[in-house]
Amino acid sequence: QLQASGGGLVQAGGSLRLSCAASGRIYSSTSMGWLRQGPGKEREFVANIRWGAGTTYYADSVKGRFTISRDSGEKTVYLQMDSLKPEDTAVYYCAAGRSIGEYAVWGQGTQVTVSS
Repeated sequence: QLQASGGGLVQAGGSLRLSCAASGRIYSSTSMGWLRQGPGKEREFVANIRWGAGTTYYADSVKGRFTISRDSGEKTVYLQMDSLKPEDTAVYYCAAGRSIGEYAVWGQGTQVTVSS
């Protein structure tokens, strides 16, 4: 299971850090991702980290502003979001699976609202 937290209301240019706590076993080959769904939009990929190697991958829209990381001991994945823009407003979901786009386990969403 995945438990996401850390959303909230922030002004444009501000920062937030999302957390996703995992229970159960996580394999080194597991991909942990963050995705989001804005109002009236389809769900889109944001960032992914390979659990064992720590390899990261980002959507172009967040590259340079967001950082995904993991704490193996705490079995938690983080999404540090800096220089937030109103268009980052969305419900953010964490997910786990074999690779990007093959997420099989999903956490509940956490709302991020960026005001202009």
